[in-house]
Amino acid sequence: MDAYDGGSNARRQPGAPSEPDDAPEPQRAEGADGADEAKRTQAPGEPAPPSQPGAQSPALNREPADVPPAAPDPYAEPTDTRPSDPAAIRQAAALAPAEGAAAPAPYGAPHPPTGVAALSLRYQIGVALALAVVAVAVCVHIGMVFLHVAPQNTVTKQHGRAVDDWVYPEFEQNWKLFAPNPLQLNIAVQVRARISSADGGSRTTGWYDLSAQDGRAIDGNLLPSHTQQNELRRSWDLFVATHDADNRPVGLRGALSETYLRRIVVLRLERDDATARGDVLVSVQVRSRTTNVPPPKWSEEKVSVQPVYRELPWWAVTADDTEGSAR
Repeated sequence: MDAYDGGSNARRQPGAPSEPDDAPEPQRAEGADGADEAKRTQAPGEPAPPSQPGAQSPALNREPADVPPAAPDPYAEPTDTRPSDPAAIRQAAALAPAEGAAAPAPYGAPHPPTGVAALSLRYQIGVALALAVVAVAVCVHIGMVFLHVAPQNTVTKQHGRAVDDWVYPEFEQNWKLFAPNPLQLNIAVQVRARISSADGGSRTTGWYDLSAQDGRAIDGNLLPSHTQQNELRRSWDLFVATHDADNRPVGLRGALSETYLRRIVVLRLERDDATARGDVLVSVQVRSRTTNVPPPKWSEEKVSVQPVYRELPWWAVTADDTEGSAR
């Protein structure tokens, strides 16, 4: 057939007029052409290229639940999911079990026994017996000490020797628990001295009330010293406890208590300037003055108000007695 034949299948030259029977070919959508072109140029196994903005994929018309999840990209970089907040990091570390530690037991699972329950039956019996012995010993000790400090009663009259053997000497108590008969006496320690003067004469001083001096030093003093409160009083109590009514020493501490009391009164006399310049303290004498505490006004009790004195013999003053004041 000739190239210039006017048939429907004849080839036309550029610029030739169209024939009436020639209808325009319908235009295809640009997006569809791009999608078809991408399908033709896509190699097998490669991901599909992104579609054009105006193109609509059939997958977009589906419901969200019908969209299948995207497969993870093996070539994508891993994302760090650890918390960046320091407080969150510390909380995660506290909740995480320590390395090498056993995982916590699930809820409701029986826990292993601990303490005495973890021991065998034989050792549990031994522990129970030991605790029972300790409890009995504690109760006996508390009872013995209570009987020792309590007022005299029927039990102490019958078993006083056993109580003393338990208490002395390790658990000795020198105070009364209930004080059924508190001291109702005022005891004052007094001293006087014989002094040899520089011209060869001798004189005797009056009585110095040492207890009254301590009382004046303590009265109104918020922080009185231990010496002002206890030194003289305790020395006199020690002397009375180690001497009989005739002032003779009883036991090994008798001579020690006498020396202790003598040195205290000598130092107190020298502190009070009982001797003038050039005088010599020759000897001292100590006595106690005891008076009853008057009863209250509402009481019908009657007591004597006359003082009772206990005078000790004269003690010669030695160089050892004045050594403390010479230092």
